[in-house]
Amino acid sequence: MFNGDFQTYTCPVALDPQIQLIATPKVEAMHDEKSTMRISSSSLLTERYWAGSGVNKNKAMVEHLEHYGVIKSKKVAEVMGTIDRALFVPDGTPAYVDTPMAIGYNATISAPHMHATCLQLLAENLQPGMHALDVGSGTGYLTACFALMVGPQGRAVGVEHIPELVTSSIKNIEKSAAAPLLKEGSLSVHVGDGRDGWPEFAPYDAIHVGAAAPEIPQPLIDQLKPGGRMVIPVGNMFQDLKVVEKSRDGSISVRSETSVRYVPLTSRDAQLRGY
Repeated sequence: MFNGDFQTYTCPVALDPQIQLIATPKVEAMHDEKSTMRISSSSLLTERYWAGSGVNKNKAMVEHLEHYGVIKSKKVAEVMGTIDRALFVPDGTPAYVDTPMAIGYNATISAPHMHATCLQLLAENLQPGMHALDVGSGTGYLTACFALMVGPQGRAVGVEHIPELVTSSIKNIEKSAAAPLLKEGSLSVHVGDGRDGWPEFAPYDAIHVGAAAPEIPQPLIDQLKPGGRMVIPVGNMFQDLKVVEKSRDGSISVRSETSVRYVPLTSRDAQLRGY
């Protein structure tokens, strides 16, 4: 599965299960007429990075992402090191492997490198006191990261249209380093259609969308603060991670960051039907 800048390969059973193979691919071309993408792996790297306690594994995951240049900011490294990913994935799954994982209800939690990529892209808009919106908040991992970055004077809001995921995400957050912010009220998670945003705490300095929209929803553009930034995957079969910026005069600019593959941003009923 190609999702952002890295592609994760599952080790054959014959290999040491503590070793994960990660390729760092370069997209050479995308041919619409053939609907194919050619990826050349410039290097194949083996990393033994999940031995030890859970805290050490999470730290090693972050160091791994720093080593390969996915995490460039000390703040992003600090926050991902503080919010233990294992608290936000289903029991029994390998929390620190760099791959997306199913979380039920035809939803997924993104791979660590995609969370890191989005946090990096939004870092300047996640300063203390700012407002952040996480659309399709799932297990609550990125919402918790946002909350730590904007702090108690800011506001981090998660919106998820599967009520069961909202309930479980709140329980996950309550076990994490973001629990005090949830208790104090600067972090909240709500049941709702994320395509409509969450007007109550708008405008937002940062908006993250965790599923691919056929086009950028207008309510999210409307709720983006002048000077704000949104990161959203856009497309159907072929998707790009778009960076949307609203200037001080309200004009909008959009650029493509990288090719990605996300589940669709759709209605709750369509998601539960399998899209």
